[in-house]
Amino acid sequence: MEKIFGRMRVTSRIAAGSIVFMAALHAPQALATDSAQRIRQLENALQQIQTELNKMKTESVQTTRKVDQIQESSTQTTKKVEQIQQTTQRVEERQKVASTVEGIGERRKMLFFRGGYARSDEHRNGATLESRVVPLGAQDQADRNAWYVGAGFDFQLTRDTWGLIPKTEIDAELMFEYKQFGHGVHGNALANEPSILAGAPLNPRGVTVNQFTLTAAPKIKFNHFIEYKIRPWIIPAGLAIHVISPPSESVTYLDPGVMFAAGMEYNIWKDFFIGTDARYQLTAGSLDGAKFGGLTVGGYLGIGF
Repeated sequence: MEKIFGRMRVTSRIAAGSIVFMAALHAPQALATDSAQRIRQLENALQQIQTELNKMKTESVQTTRKVDQIQESSTQTTKKVEQIQQTTQRVEERQKVASTVEGIGERRKMLFFRGGYARSDEHRNGATLESRVVPLGAQDQADRNAWYVGAGFDFQLTRDTWGLIPKTEIDAELMFEYKQFGHGVHGNALANEPSILAGAPLNPRGVTVNQFTLTAAPKIKFNHFIEYKIRPWIIPAGLAIHVISPPSESVTYLDPGVMFAAGMEYNIWKDFFIGTDARYQLTAGSLDGAKFGGLTVGGYLGIGF
C-alpha cells in the first residue's frame, strides 16, 4: 500500500509539474493577447474621442456662424430702430412746430386786407391829363405819390415744400389793390367845358387818376421762428395786370408786369395776424409813353380759416 501511495504521490507531483510547466508555456501568449485587446480598446477610445472633438469643432463653427448671423441681424435691427426713432423725432418736431402756435399749423387759407403808401416810378400821362395831339388846356400832371387799399387770399400748397425743405411753407397768393394818385387833376383841351377847340375860355374839369392791380404769385413763408409767432415771407416773382384810369392818349388801359414782394406777419391771437409788406411792380417798356411801375409799402390784417 505504501508503494501504491508513493507511486500516486509521484504521479500527482509529475502531473502538477506538467500543469505548471504548461501554464508557464501559455502565460506569455495570454499576456500578449490581453495587451493587444487593451491596445485596440485604447485605439477605439482615441478614435471616439477624435470623432467627438471633430463633432465639437463642427458644432463650434456652426455656433460661431449663428452668433455672427445674430450679431448682423441685431445690427440691422438697431439701424432700423434708429431710423424709426429719427423718423419719429422728425414727425414729433413737425407736429410740435405745427402745434406751437394755435391756428397756424391747422389753417390752410388766409384772407387779408392791406393799405398804405404807394409811389410811381414816373408821372402819369393820359387822354385827360396830357395830349400831344392837341397840346391845349391845363394838362396838369398827377402826383407820383399815392395811397392804396387792397385785399387778397393765401392758399397753402405745402407746409414743408413737398418734403424738400422743412419749416418752409409755400402758398398761392391772389391779391388786388386800388391806388389813387390824384383827385380833381386838371385835364387837357378835351377835358375843358366847353372845349377850347370851340373857342371857349379855359375851364378845365378835374379827373381822378387811379390804378387797379391784380396779381397772382407764389408766396414762401418761413416758419423757423414760429415759436415767437413770427413768419417772414417773400414773393420771388408774380404776375401782375394793371388797369389805368384815365386811359392813355391811345385809349389803352391794360398793362402787364411782374411783382416782387417781401414781408413779415405776427400771430396776435388765435387765427388773427398783423403784418407789414413792401411790393415793387415792374412793367416792361412804356404804355404810350408812360410807365406804371412803382412801390407800395404798408401793413395788413389777416384772418386764417
